[in-house]
Amino acid sequence: MCIQWLKKTAKAFGTKQVLKYMNRDPETNIPKILNWLEKHDRGGSMTHQVQLVREAFNNKDSNWHKLVASLWTDIDDGMRLKLFETFLINVNIIGGPKQKETSLKNDCNVPWAILMDPTSACNLHCTGCWANEYGGKWNLTFEELDNIIQQGKAMGTYFYIFSGGEPTVRKDDIIRLCEKHQDCAFLAFTNGTLFDEAFADEMLRVKNFVPAISVEGFEEATDSRRGKGTYQKVIETMKLLQRKKLPFGLSLCYTSANTEVIGSDAYIDEMIKLGAKFAWFFTYIPVGADAVPELMATAEQRHYMYDTIRRWRKEKEIFTLDFWNDGEYAGGCIAGGRRYLHINANGDIEPCAFTHYSDSNIRQQTLLEALKRPLFMQYHKNQPFNKNMLMPCPLLDNYGKLAEMVDAAGDAKSTDQLNPEDVHDLCAKCKKASECWKPVADEIWAKTPPSARKPLRK
Repeated sequence: MCIQWLKKTAKAFGTKQVLKYMNRDPETNIPKILNWLEKHDRGGSMTHQVQLVREAFNNKDSNWHKLVASLWTDIDDGMRLKLFETFLINVNIIGGPKQKETSLKNDCNVPWAILMDPTSACNLHCTGCWANEYGGKWNLTFEELDNIIQQGKAMGTYFYIFSGGEPTVRKDDIIRLCEKHQDCAFLAFTNGTLFDEAFADEMLRVKNFVPAISVEGFEEATDSRRGKGTYQKVIETMKLLQRKKLPFGLSLCYTSANTEVIGSDAYIDEMIKLGAKFAWFFTYIPVGADAVPELMATAEQRHYMYDTIRRWRKEKEIFTLDFWNDGEYAGGCIAGGRRYLHINANGDIEPCAFTHYSDSNIRQQTLLEALKRPLFMQYHKNQPFNKNMLMPCPLLDNYGKLAEMVDAAGDAKSTDQLNPEDVHDLCAKCKKASECWKPVADEIWAKTPPSARKPLRK
């Protein structure tokens, strides 16, 4: 164990020095680092990736070269280095092997990231959002949030994401957590309306917190779902963060009403202009009593986003992720602790933010105990849920699979205390979408080269 620790520490230290070297003069030093990596890659495991990075970096007109260059011109020097160190060293080099070790020892999933809700409160009342039902009834204390992070780090998890509700209702506690856990990277899915000068300065001070701002499209689409004036407030926040040289990204939910807007070049170009460095795409799931199934994107719209996001990766100066349509890269579903889990503001430990069922609570069980309980073990045993990685989800893509697992778990219950939703009813709301997507997904998958079909990584 001591020798392994020394090896990981030496590797982390060496990586830290490389990052500092790269940070001083990226144009000159990145090619040198790539040459060094290729020369010392004895097993050839990194050669292909190094060649791809070199090709993109050497092409000064490529979108990837421009995106990387913008990290030096647009982001505060200290914050850029801090985020590189936490993500590359702690989240991956130190955290990855530790997660694998914990997983093998306990025969269960161990998450790369933990999503948690400091509060169920929100200052907005968006159409179709389950937070509308809860109001400010639930909160995790600072001590509980801190304890979750301490438990997570013991398993190898160094990446924490806040959601809600609106997490920045608890902005002071978020900053305290970032300050206390400087070895972790923090992100928040936020509506972006509660940011001000003081909060931006605190973000710049702690250096390990990045927001992903939710927008529905341009002003009309955003305000129609989130309330009049929301879009302009979000734009003000983006301009503030850009002026402070703080990195931020987007959290984009495409629906039947806004897909063509969110998926337009005009829209993504405007977001890039405002300073966004990444965009995380989701599709609408009709969870909860106030859900609007009519807002679910059609199969044609999901296919459109699949094609559009892949085209943007070749053309646009922004890093994009698609929670559902990137199953081929993630090896299927990432929920159930395989890559992440969700803890709501009542402490319920859920496999996914979109499946509000649980058989454990952070106030009664530890994280590791929850991962070994029946519901999470159902995920562990059943992943992947489909050989077609473009159908990764047990709720949206594989009709009835979620209900089957919840039933098999025995004492898993709905975590909605106000309007408990039977899992069979939730699955029924997604049945049509699942049936319509299957032939489209099968057609796309049949054309996917075998080399692009990533194996499932437990």
